[in-house]
Amino acid sequence: MLLRDPLAVIDEHPHGRGLIIFLAAGLGCALIVLGIDLVESIDSARHSVMPFLVALPLALLPVPLLVALVLMLDRLEPEPPANLAFCFAWGAGIAALLAGILNTAGLLYVTQPALGKGNGQFVSAAIGAPVVEETLKGLVLVWLLWRRRQELDGPTDGIIYAAMVGLGFAMIENVGYYISALVRPTVGGVSLLGATFVFRAVLAPFTHPAFTAMTGIGVAYAATHRRGGWALAVGLFAAMVLHGLWNGLTSLGLPGFVLAYGLLACVLVVLTAVLVADRRRMVGLIRRFLPAYQAAGLVSEADLRMLCTLRERRQARRWARRTEGRPLARAMTAYQVAATELALAHERVGRGGSTPGEFEERRRALTGVMAASHKLIWQHSPGAARPAGAHRAP
Repeated sequence: MLLRDPLAVIDEHPHGRGLIIFLAAGLGCALIVLGIDLVESIDSARHSVMPFLVALPLALLPVPLLVALVLMLDRLEPEPPANLAFCFAWGAGIAALLAGILNTAGLLYVTQPALGKGNGQFVSAAIGAPVVEETLKGLVLVWLLWRRRQELDGPTDGIIYAAMVGLGFAMIENVGYYISALVRPTVGGVSLLGATFVFRAVLAPFTHPAFTAMTGIGVAYAATHRRGGWALAVGLFAAMVLHGLWNGLTSLGLPGFVLAYGLLACVLVVLTAVLVADRRRMVGLIRRFLPAYQAAGLVSEADLRMLCTLRERRQARRWARRTEGRPLARAMTAYQVAATELALAHERVGRGGSTPGEFEERRRALTGVMAASHKLIWQHSPGAARPAGAHRAP
């Protein structure tokens, strides 16, 4: 009989009261930031809430598409939705609120008094803000390393979690930028709101995710290697440097903008290469470790072919949904995720990222999900109705 919730078994950490409290805290902080933006909108627009009412929908508009694009990168070994939601809420709430407070305090009480208004603003943007913001965004990734270490199986996981933090942070930050643009509607005859929206939401929506991804990669390396703590420091430093270069260059006019977007393009190309290489790594682990489970009836040659390509995985889930609806589709998804996690668990113990005892406990849980899911799938796979990647009983 299939487990009632096999995906809950795959997720080693049940989502208890602590995670719910953190989620609520993140959302509460996001509301506080929006409340501050509302007050600033009223003060700067002669007691009108219209700038806020226009800015908020504009900031929210691209978020569903951007989140969907990030999740598309996570199809081989999807992360628990609660963890992803927590990272987004952290970026939009706790990180955004604290960054606003610390950046403003640093500007008013440190850089401007010491360097003057113009130089103080530049130093605050190019040095102070990157250090503060990347540290605050990175804290939730450090929390994952501490409390959800087993969820970080490689650089893809680090990039996905970092992207969710960055998207949440950028969404809230954009509200303030759009309000400022609405208060000064034109500069030199050009719509400031239109230019701000194009630069932030169309041309560079992944700036915060891309820079924080450096910390995510470092955290993922630290999670999967016995002596990988140094990677966290290197990743955080790289995030600060890239963020600082971006802020500094965009403060230098059009030539600076061109260089800044060139920098962003290079970072995105590197991240894409990392994601492609990591997907190949995971496929290689499936081919390396899962054949050992053929004798136990958990994996067949058809299963291995299916598990190694996203296209055949998708076809198998569609077959399951057409055949028996949601229960069988859920069993197919559970089988695919558990099999991938099993291959990754073998690699983790080999690298020293987990102890033999932790590996054995994890292996038993994952093979249990695979066995229960496989049994249900076999019961509904008679002959021609089965796609090429579906399962055949031995």
